[in-house]
Amino acid sequence: MNKIVITGASGFVGQNLLPYLSNKGHYVHTLSLRKEDWQSSLPTTTEVIIHLAGKAHDTANTSSADEYFNVNRDLTIALFEHFIKSDAKDFFYFSSVKAVADTVEGVLKEDVTPNPYTPYGQSKKEAEQYLLNASLPEGKRVFIIRPCMIHGPGNKGNLNLLYKVVEKGIPWPLASFDNHRSFLSIDNLCYLVNEMMQNANVSSGVYNFSDDKALSTNELVTLIAKVSNKKPKLWHISKGFMNSIAFIGDKIKLPLNSERLKKLTENYVVSNDKVKETLGIDKLPVSAEEGLVRTITSFCEGRKA
Repeated sequence: MNKIVITGASGFVGQNLLPYLSNKGHYVHTLSLRKEDWQSSLPTTTEVIIHLAGKAHDTANTSSADEYFNVNRDLTIALFEHFIKSDAKDFFYFSSVKAVADTVEGVLKEDVTPNPYTPYGQSKKEAEQYLLNASLPEGKRVFIIRPCMIHGPGNKGNLNLLYKVVEKGIPWPLASFDNHRSFLSIDNLCYLVNEMMQNANVSSGVYNFSDDKALSTNELVTLIAKVSNKKPKLWHISKGFMNSIAFIGDKIKLPLNSERLKKLTENYVVSNDKVKETLGIDKLPVSAEEGLVRTITSFCEGRKA
């Protein structure tokens, strides 16, 4: 059993990770970094700090760069410095694959040279670099976690938007984009955190989190249709035409804009080989398809409620 502190516990990951770890017998305490005196709220007996709190990527691009750096970089550094001085032994920093790559050629691995384009990714990268360059006292470990697109029951976002399109019988107009991307089931995320924490042989460093298999958007649309008892409607409209529509969407705020089109059609395949090899496992407990079915089923049940 470990005594764990989680920041950002009210977010989607925290709402799932907290009960998961509690059910594994750990004692979990939540910490809000919004309070100026948050340091005084950190239990002195803390053994593991899991830092989930952060400012998420704003696809509407309404947030200033300073907001990202103040939260994602500066607060992370402040919490990490507290960890260094404390008796806690493990520090999990939930970064993002976007800290190193907004687009991916081939398969994204941990040793990629960071090149984020957005203030969100840049702020995450600078926090990572601070942690990686720090001198760790003996007995302490720092894990930088780079998850790809996280999903699970109750999660909102682009996956839920795609579900609504398919569920309403609206044809998927982006079938001409032959892409593959990695997802991360919340069940696999929780499993990996617990396994890393429990395994004394896991060394400090960067670890990608993703499911074992990448799926194309067309496969995802077909899967959503199957779970929803709908017939998949895949329209192969030219890429050039759809890019023009997205460009117009940037100007007059249509549902489809360039940022959203990129997210829906980009290739973004993330390798999880390192964390599996480190833990000595061949595959994660939940397959990519199984995890997505659980998430899509929750969307269906939520619509019926």
